[in-house]
Amino acid sequence: MSDKPIPEGRYADVGDGLKMHYLDVGTGDRVVAFLHGSGPGASGYSNFKGNYPYFNEHGIRTLVCDTIGFGLSDKPEDGDYSLSALAKRTKALLDQAGVTKVTLCGNSQGGAICIRMALDYPDLVENLVLMAPGGLEEREVYMGMSGIRAMAKTVYKLGITPESMKELFKLQLYRQDLITDQTIAERYGIALTQPKDIMQKLRVDNQENEIANIQCPILCLWGVNDDWTPMSGAVKIAQRCKNARVILISECGHWVMVEYAKLFNETAVKFIRGDLG
Repeated sequence: MSDKPIPEGRYADVGDGLKMHYLDVGTGDRVVAFLHGSGPGASGYSNFKGNYPYFNEHGIRTLVCDTIGFGLSDKPEDGDYSLSALAKRTKALLDQAGVTKVTLCGNSQGGAICIRMALDYPDLVENLVLMAPGGLEEREVYMGMSGIRAMAKTVYKLGITPESMKELFKLQLYRQDLITDQTIAERYGIALTQPKDIMQKLRVDNQENEIANIQCPILCLWGVNDDWTPMSGAVKIAQRCKNARVILISECGHWVMVEYAKLFNETAVKFIRGDLG
């Protein structure tokens, strides 16, 4: 039995001696790379375990990535955690996996990385699927959100325990019944391996003035009860981006893909296939 808190897949050399972990699942004529958000113990598997199998069933190859500092990827204490650096690392992973065209699917900080990659590598990214992405407001706006404030309190004052993480997830999800012991165990197991100041090292720049330059189609989903990223970001994408489809979901928090997995999976696959309309 593996001693890892999440399933172990493959590792890619992404420069400067660093390795990124990812699951490479399924085959098909299209490739989707999933990029998770931040927070203590985050990983691609914990965020997207209810999604990527559906994509596989519909003929799509999926790469479920752990960004640097999270999951089973390397976690350098003195690493560069800017969006451009994380985008560059992710591209290196895709290069090693033989991917030349990809749909990027990301939530929160992962969504911000997806946006950066679409801007920096437009020939690589053929679609964006975003769930409440970060990087669309100034830092002060995010620091005023109740979820972000609670996360900072958990990390730096209360300490990370299974109990404190469960309390934190009550702000992550509108539907409290979806806070499972399995997800808490996965997140806690990863959190124990992370540098304590990892959240302070993240540099999520405001990209709102650049998003009009995105060339690929965009599908964006946002829960109206999100306590982590303000819904104003959805309006910015709808107003400023060409070929964007934005869906707002009531009674939904920060994790659209978890709380409304069926809606997310079916809509995203139709979008990727060009059947959404």
